[in-house]
Amino acid sequence: MVLEISPKRLRRLQEDASAWPELENDDIVAEIKSAILSKIVLVAGKDVKHANIHDWYIAAALTLRDRIVYQWFKSDQATQNHGAKRVYYLSLEFLIGRLLTDALTNMSLMGPFRTAIEDLGIDFDELRDVEPDAALGNGGLGRLAACFMESMASLAIPARGYGIRYEHGLFRQIVSDGWQEEFPEQWLLSGNPWEFERGDVVFDIQFGGHLDRIEKHGQESQTRWIPDETIQAIAYDTPIVGWRGRHVNALRLWSARAVDPMRLDTFNSGDHLGAMSEMARAQAISKFLYPSDETPAGRELRLRQEYFFVSASLQDILNRHLYTDGDLRSLPSHASIQLNDTHPSLAVPELMRLLMDKYHIGWDDALDITTKTISYTNHTLLPEALETWPVELFERMLPRHLDIIYRINVNHLATAEKHFGADTRSQASVSLIDETGGRRVRMGHLAFVGSHRINGVSAMHSELMRETVFADLNNLYPDRITNKTNGITFRRWLHQCNPELTSLLQEACGAAVLDEPERLRMLERLSDDPAFQQKFRAIKRTNKIALAQIIARQFGIVADPSALFDVQIKRIHEYKRQLLNAVEIVALYQAILADPQGNWTPRVKIFAGKAAASYRQAKLIIKFINDIGNVINNDPRIRDLLKVVFIPNYNVSAAEVIVPASDLSEQISTAGMEASGTGNMKLALNGAITIGTLDGANIEIAEHVGEENIYIFGLKADEVVRRRAMGLDATDVIASSPKLAGVIEAIERGVFSPDDVSRFVPIAHALRFLDYYLVSADFDDYYRTQRAVDTKWDSPEWTHSSILNVARMAWFSSDRTIREYAEDIWNVPVA
Repeated sequence: MVLEISPKRLRRLQEDASAWPELENDDIVAEIKSAILSKIVLVAGKDVKHANIHDWYIAAALTLRDRIVYQWFKSDQATQNHGAKRVYYLSLEFLIGRLLTDALTNMSLMGPFRTAIEDLGIDFDELRDVEPDAALGNGGLGRLAACFMESMASLAIPARGYGIRYEHGLFRQIVSDGWQEEFPEQWLLSGNPWEFERGDVVFDIQFGGHLDRIEKHGQESQTRWIPDETIQAIAYDTPIVGWRGRHVNALRLWSARAVDPMRLDTFNSGDHLGAMSEMARAQAISKFLYPSDETPAGRELRLRQEYFFVSASLQDILNRHLYTDGDLRSLPSHASIQLNDTHPSLAVPELMRLLMDKYHIGWDDALDITTKTISYTNHTLLPEALETWPVELFERMLPRHLDIIYRINVNHLATAEKHFGADTRSQASVSLIDETGGRRVRMGHLAFVGSHRINGVSAMHSELMRETVFADLNNLYPDRITNKTNGITFRRWLHQCNPELTSLLQEACGAAVLDEPERLRMLERLSDDPAFQQKFRAIKRTNKIALAQIIARQFGIVADPSALFDVQIKRIHEYKRQLLNAVEIVALYQAILADPQGNWTPRVKIFAGKAAASYRQAKLIIKFINDIGNVINNDPRIRDLLKVVFIPNYNVSAAEVIVPASDLSEQISTAGMEASGTGNMKLALNGAITIGTLDGANIEIAEHVGEENIYIFGLKADEVVRRRAMGLDATDVIASSPKLAGVIEAIERGVFSPDDVSRFVPIAHALRFLDYYLVSADFDDYYRTQRAVDTKWDSPEWTHSSILNVARMAWFSSDRTIREYAEDIWNVPVA
C-alpha cells in the first residue's frame, strides 16, 4: 500500500520542528512511512518494488536528517540570538561510527522508525547494518572526540568539531593466515546521506615558497610569505544530535582539491596522467588517515594534513567571528579553541600568522589573543606520540610558521632565563626546538606555550605530565596544567548498545536514569538481591549468545556462553600488553595439559584491534595470538576449557556488540604509559569487571567501584621506573618463574609455529632480554590474579561486583568531563 500525504500537511511538518512529538504514535509512524516512500522515488529514483536495502537505508537516513536539520537551525539561531561563546574542537580523528541508530536514539524516534520500516516490509536490523562505520580515527583519541561532540550537543554548548574528511579512514584489517593485512576502507563508496557539502565554504591553503622582509623607517619590519603551492579546502558538515534532540551541533570536515582539476595543455600533449598530477597531490591530503611515516614522503604528507585542516579551520573560525562580532580582539571572549592532542599544534603559529599577516594585528596582541583562545589536551607521554618535526622540513613547507615559532621561542626562552638563571639544562628542556640529534620542532611544547590551559586525561596522567615530560614547563608556567579525566557517552555505550540492560536499569532506578546517570547508585541496594541478580545475568547471557553466534558464523569457533568471556579490545601496541595476555594464555594452556582433571574455569579469550601498518612487532603479536589460538582451539585435550578468538577489523560497531557481552575487561598496560583509556569505562559500565594495572583511569575506576570489585596487579608507575633503571634483562625474573620459563621455551621450540620455528624468536628474545614493557616482570602477578578471577567467577559474588561496577560508573560520563572543560577551561555556560 502506498501512503499518501497532502503537500500542505508535508510542508507544515517540514516547517514545524516540534510537529512529530505532538502526534500520536500511529500518526508519527504513518508520517515516517510516507516520507521514506517519497525518498525512495525522489532520491533513489526508483519504483518502490525495485528498491534494494541500500536504497531503503538512504531513504530512512534522509527522512531522519530532514527532521534533524530544523532542530539544527533552531540551535544555531538561538546561539546567535544570545551571542553565546562557541567551542571549536580540533581533532585529526573523529571515530563517530554509525549515525542512524545514534541519531534515532537521541531524537527519541527509535521505536516509531523501527515500526515504520518493518511495516514497509524491511528488516530494521538488516537496514541498520548497511551503514558503514565512519572510521575516521584509530582508537581512543578519535572515539573520545566523538563522545565529546555528542556531550557538547547534549549539554547545549554551541560547538563545532573540525577534522579531515578522509576518503579512506583507518585501513580495513583482514587477518590472513594469522597475519594482519591492510586494505583501503571505503566508507564513502556509496555516498554519505548525513553530510552536507558546503561548496561555498572554500579556503586556500598554501605551502612552500619563501619570505620577504619589508623594512619600514621607524616601524617594525614586516614579513610577507610568498608560497609556491596553493590547494583548496572544501567543507562538509554533519549534524551531531544531542540527547532528546534539544540541541544540534556540526562536525565540519575538510576535503582537499587542487585549484585547477587538470593541466589542459599537458593533457592535450598526450601526458594524460601527468595532467592530473596536481589534483592527485592535493587530494592525497584527504585520501588516507595516518599515511605511513616510514618514508620522507609519508612524513611530509602527515605534516601537510595537519596544517591543511588547522589552516582551513582557523580561517573558518575567524570568518565566523568577524561576521558575528567584527572585532578580532574580542575573539577569546567569543571563541574557545581546543586542540585534541599534538596533531593540531600548528594552530598556534597559524592563528598568529592570520592575525598578523592578514588582519594586521601587532605581535603582542596577536600572541595574547592566541594564548587566551587556545587550550591543549595532551593524551600521551610516549615520545613517539609527542610529535617533533625536522626544522628542514618546516623550513621547506611552512617557512612563515617556522619564523613565528622561532620568535615565540626567543620570547619564551627569555622568560625561562629569568626563571631558571644559569641552568642551561632547564632552558634547553623547555625550548620549542630540540637541538639534540638534529634540530626538530617540539609540537607538544609549542601547544603548551601557545595555550592558556593544558590538561591531562586522568589524575595519574596529569600528575605525570607535571613530573616528567612537561616538568620544566610546568615549573615555568605553574598554573597551566589541569586534569580532566576522560568520559564516555552513556547514550551510545549503554542505552544504544545494551538496550535490555538499559530497560532493567530504568525498572530498577526509574526512567529518569536516562537523564540522570547518578541514579545508577540505586542499584547498590539490589546488588545482592537474588531476583535482580538473575535478571542481570540473563541479560549478560543474551548478549554473550549474540556474540557467540557471530564468532561461530564468522570463524567456526564454538564459544560457550556459559564460559568467562575475557576481552581485550584496543589498538595493538606493546605498551598495551596484548603480549602479556597471550603469554598467560600459553601458561594456562600448559597448566591445563599438565592437570586435565583440575577445576578449571572455562574461558573464551577475545582480542580485537589494529596494529599500525608499519609497526612490525605489533603485527607479529597479532600473528602470535592467532597462531596460539589455532593450536589451542584444535587441541581435543583442552575440550572447551579454553578458546582464543581474534576478531578482525575492530571498529565502533564491533565494540557495540563485544562490550555488552564481556565478563572480564583487560586493561593491563605498563603502569605509567596509558594516559586514561575509555574502553575500561565502556566495559565496566556494561558490567565487565576490570583486571588491570594502576595506570590511567584504572586508578579512578578502582576508587569509584571499590578495590574489592576490580582486580589490580603489577608494578606501579614508580616501580616501573626503578625496574627499568636496573636494565631490561629479565633473566632473573624468568629464572624464578617456572611457568614463564615454560612459555618462552615453548615459543623458542616452535610449538606454535611448527612451519617456521624461528617466527616468534623476536618475541622470546624481548621477553628474555628487552623487557621494556615489563611483560616478564609482571607475568607472575598477572597469572596469580587471573586465578583469583577463576575462584570468583560464576558466583553471586561475581554478579554482585558486576552490578556494583554498573552502579558506580556515573562519574565517568563524558557529560561530566565536558562540564569540567566548560567551567574550568572554556568559560561557557552549560544547560
